[in-house]
Amino acid sequence: MTGVNEIRSAFLDYFGKNDHQIVESGPLVPRNDPTLMFANAGMNQFKNVFTGLETRDYARAATAQKVVRAGGKHNDLDNVGYTARHHTFFEMLGNFSFGDYFKERAIEHAWTLITREYGLPAEKLLVTVYSEDEDAAVLWKKIAGLTDDRIIRIPTSDNFWTMGDTGPCGPCSEIFYDHGDHVAGGPPGSPDEDGDRFIEIWNLVFMQYEQTADARLDLPRPSIDTGMGLERLAAILQGVHNNYDIDLFKAIIGASVNVTGVEAEGDALASHRVIADHLRSTAFLIADGVLPSNEGRGYVLRRIMRRGMRHAHLLGAKDPVLFKLIPTLIREMGQAYPELGRAEALITETLTLEEKRFGKTLDRGMGLLESATSDLGEGGQLDGETAFKLYDTYGFPLDLTQDALRPRGIQVDTDAFDAAMARQKAEARANWSGSGGTATDTIWFGLKEKFGATEFLGYETEKAEGVVLGLVADGEEVKTLATGASGFVILNQTPFYGESGGQIGDTGAMSASGIKVSVTDVQKKADGLFVHAVTVDEGTLTLDQPLELSVDHARRGAVRSNHSATHLVHEALREVLGTHVAQKGSLVTSERLRFDFSHPKPMSDDELAVVEGFANEIVLQNAPVETRLMAVDDAIESGAMALFGEKYGDEVRVVTMGTALHGDKAGKAYSVELCGGTHVRRTGDIGLVTLVAEGAVAAGVRRIEALTGAAARAYLDEQDKRMRALAGLLKVGAADVPNRVAQLVEERKRLEKELADAKKKLAMGGGGEGGETPVKTAGAFQLMARVVDGINPKDLKGLADDAKTKLGSGVVVLISVADDGKAAIVTAVTKDLTEKVNAVDLVRIGSEALGGRGGGGRPDMAQAGGPDGAKADAAIAAIEVHLAGL
Repeated sequence: MTGVNEIRSAFLDYFGKNDHQIVESGPLVPRNDPTLMFANAGMNQFKNVFTGLETRDYARAATAQKVVRAGGKHNDLDNVGYTARHHTFFEMLGNFSFGDYFKERAIEHAWTLITREYGLPAEKLLVTVYSEDEDAAVLWKKIAGLTDDRIIRIPTSDNFWTMGDTGPCGPCSEIFYDHGDHVAGGPPGSPDEDGDRFIEIWNLVFMQYEQTADARLDLPRPSIDTGMGLERLAAILQGVHNNYDIDLFKAIIGASVNVTGVEAEGDALASHRVIADHLRSTAFLIADGVLPSNEGRGYVLRRIMRRGMRHAHLLGAKDPVLFKLIPTLIREMGQAYPELGRAEALITETLTLEEKRFGKTLDRGMGLLESATSDLGEGGQLDGETAFKLYDTYGFPLDLTQDALRPRGIQVDTDAFDAAMARQKAEARANWSGSGGTATDTIWFGLKEKFGATEFLGYETEKAEGVVLGLVADGEEVKTLATGASGFVILNQTPFYGESGGQIGDTGAMSASGIKVSVTDVQKKADGLFVHAVTVDEGTLTLDQPLELSVDHARRGAVRSNHSATHLVHEALREVLGTHVAQKGSLVTSERLRFDFSHPKPMSDDELAVVEGFANEIVLQNAPVETRLMAVDDAIESGAMALFGEKYGDEVRVVTMGTALHGDKAGKAYSVELCGGTHVRRTGDIGLVTLVAEGAVAAGVRRIEALTGAAARAYLDEQDKRMRALAGLLKVGAADVPNRVAQLVEERKRLEKELADAKKKLAMGGGGEGGETPVKTAGAFQLMARVVDGINPKDLKGLADDAKTKLGSGVVVLISVADDGKAAIVTAVTKDLTEKVNAVDLVRIGSEALGGRGGGGRPDMAQAGGPDGAKADAAIAAIEVHLAGL
């Protein structure tokens, strides 16, 4: 029992046998804590249970929790690859008691599991306790037989856990493993405790107090929260001192060696370790719905990805290679975390695209870094402005620059970097100011606990009766809402859909005798509480009031049509573009649908036409839209698409539409998705799907917009009116409009060319009253100089070439003055004179006379400009004087 997968299973099996509910890992993006960027502990998903805002149908739980520490308060990124135990991604094994067992049982479980199940020798273990927690010390002696010298009392906050300034808190007890006296370091609490001899493997938190603003009170139901690092435990059980030497990392590092062709030794060893660690973070974050971007969670992901890519580059990889490691990662961890397999296509596509982008800037950025530090030795410091330029221009995060300079012993002036960042207003949002997730106000948890989840009736009906259970105004519970007041209503049951899954909330009305209420929006709160935003138009709304509830039928119908069409468009995109397409966001309103999806490049007109055609094929089938309630695992096993990062309950609605007509799916169900939204009865109810826009949203994410039903027909009617109006203007049939427009475009191009040629001819005197451009003598040279009107500056060089040919030997000066008074000047010198006269010198003299500066070109042809075209003659005269003096 030494493999990572065996160790994880043994942990969960042990606690499962001891009456613990085995709970799946929460997502890396927390759903119930806006203060966190990523899940950083096993207790995150149980936070509201510990605080009493939420209850579960079990009192004991055990998890293997995915954890990322690479941003915000917990940031281990800089150390990864260079130490034995730092990771950006790791697994936290934990067992929890919600007011059930406490210290004695928690210590008993920990000691039994570690010494009996895992077989760690007792003489290698010691523990710490909070100095004031005599209970824990006594229990360790009683249960584990530990002597006083192996129970270390710690008086600091290291052994006292708090959730925040207020809230649940309590003492900790940590279990340490002694690697032996051949490893440097002392026991916890000693001066050399930072050494590697004694390694913490498990922390037991005894949550027994409630910290208020004024005092620390005893909790009525003390709880347990524990956390044990799987990778650390695996290293001990596998007899290695470094986490990167365990079986899981050895497999990924082996794959990295294979794709790069560089052995994991010497300087390359750290790079392989960085790649292995960052691959895990990258894959799991993408699988949980995070994509690389320039802010928030996406920016942290991009930092991780680019650091891994930079180390692949150090190993000599010139083309993308990290995506080639994904199959190995899935083979090692996919059984425990099936979301990796489901998201494999998206992970691979995102990695490949990002690595291609980064490769284009890496060489230039590293060149700048090398140039800026060429005269710096060990102990030197790179200026912050250069570090910021690398970040702002080349996409180098600061830690990547620091990482690149670390082997040479060069530091970065981070204070100056921070100052430069502060000046860059466009990057003001780079520092995390919150998780970016939706925060659920405490009040909704309280109401959910009081009333339970709202029963939703809206799948089957748009009209129902409900009873008012709660009223909220200005963030507080109230007993009434009077005429003219706005607030929120909680009902026991409702036909109103609460906004979720991209579908907007319903609107409509509530009524009773003498009472009229407008419903302006509905939101879902606290995992099942429907919150109706209302305005009281007549009467007074009170608690326990029975009401007639009516959803706006027309609006709901349009929303249903657009939502069902979204599913068809999603599947059509996958059919046309490939199975890497995954939904990255959607908005379903009564007016239109908006769908964001993963795809690396713009769609062609032909692809859009095929997607629209495929969707409408299913509409025309007029097939029934079927919904089934299934266990989430069974639904996904049956082929239903789940949205990565979405939170699903034990049972889910599976929505199926149409029969596929093409490819391998022909004859099978066309669209099968997990969805809690409202849909049409039959696909024919959609009426028509018309795509109206496609564009980019973010790196690797495209957005498509579409209309359905009456809105689509109105849009096409308007397009038809425009086409018929255009056909009337062109005096052709509608079918001939494209050809006629093409003819007109070609005719315009021809006329514009003829006009330009005529202007050039007139400008140089050909065919006009002014005659040919006169040639004068300037010193020893012939000079052909002229101010020309109506000539585009880009055409001056062509005119100058023609003039040189006519002149044979000499100098040509042409100045064009635009309508805004600005001038462009070209000087040209025939080849026989370029050793005596330089066109660049001449154009600079002319530009200066025009109020400009500079100019450039070749000795035989140069171009410049100036703001004062009124001085064109003076510019020619200045050039003439210069020539006369040569």
